[in-house]
Amino acid sequence: QVQLVESGGGLVQAGGSLRLSCAASGRTFSNCAMGWFRQAPGKERECVASISRSGGRTYYADSVKGRFTISRDNAKNTVYLQMNSLKPEDTAVYYCAATNGVAWDRAPLLRYDYDYWGQGTQVTVSS
Repeated sequence: QVQLVESGGGLVQAGGSLRLSCAASGRTFSNCAMGWFRQAPGKERECVASISRSGGRTYYADSVKGRFTISRDNAKNTVYLQMNSLKPEDTAVYYCAATNGVAWDRAPLLRYDYDYWGQGTQVTVSS
């Protein structure tokens, strides 16, 4: 089992920044690929970024490329999502997800790739 707790969400004006954190406990964090997903009202949950176990491979959705950065600190069992130049369309509940048993350099991007989920944190971007 892996327990995930997100933090860092909130209300921000368009053009602003937020950093989300996801603290993991349970199974060895370094064995897990990690992802950040988001879900807006009436929309499907989508992967915005993911990072491999090694940290050397990342994936970004086209909508966030150049604005969001995913990183991980295995010593702190934490994954981060730095969000810059936020837009109203980034408004959503953001979820952290983890999966183990994947290849060292794989950054999964599909919802069904992940086994463990956090409770979500709300990000609201005002125009």
